[in-house]
Amino acid sequence: MKVLIIEDERKTADYLRQGLTEQGDTVTLAYHGIDGQHLALHYDFDVIVLDVMLPGMDGFEILKSLRALKSTPVIMLTARDGVEDRVKGLRAGADDYLVKPFSFMELAARLQALTRRGQARELTLLRVGDLSIDLISRKAMRARQRIDLTAKEFALLALLMRRQGEILSKTTIAEAVWGMSFDSNTNVVEVAIKRLRAKIDVPFGYNLLLHTVRGMGYVLEDRHPKPETELPPQHR
Repeated sequence: MKVLIIEDERKTADYLRQGLTEQGDTVTLAYHGIDGQHLALHYDFDVIVLDVMLPGMDGFEILKSLRALKSTPVIMLTARDGVEDRVKGLRAGADDYLVKPFSFMELAARLQALTRRGQARELTLLRVGDLSIDLISRKAMRARQRIDLTAKEFALLALLMRRQGEILSKTTIAEAVWGMSFDSNTNVVEVAIKRLRAKIDVPFGYNLLLHTVRGMGYVLEDRHPKPETELPPQHR
């Protein structure tokens, strides 16, 4: 299990890292809110342990920016045993909450539970580059911006994202989205692709995702992915 701990109390953070490492987990630490936000947004973790009170940026701000792009399970830590804080965190998208001081065994058990739930959740989320859709809530987002789609546009995008990297013919698209045999005299697919591209690509022209392959069909893929970089030494 890959765990990110964003906690400014070094004694607590080091204690959690030692315990989780001993049980076989890979742990990355961030002692500052801005560092933690960067790691949470740019690297993939199975679960995040997030303190509320942090220097630079508090846990609620980090959670808000994370939820705009990712569904990584998050358990929040706080020294304040107040209902208001817990409600605020849960409404902001936290998956669980623990009040300090807490038992390490309880935290470890909750992280395991969140990881299992997170794995199930990932099956309902599709991503290509910075574009994502949630198949349950039927929400589409790119670069932290909500994209409003019609029912058919969402179905078309879901098809393309499920089969990202594959060139889909007009016939395949028409049968899957409209449930009809493709008629070469109709331009329903071209029109739908044009409208979808105007929503998911045109406003974000820095990296086009929906491509036309002449004589073959259409493909959704990120042709300019960001190169993978290693974690900074202090966060390994």
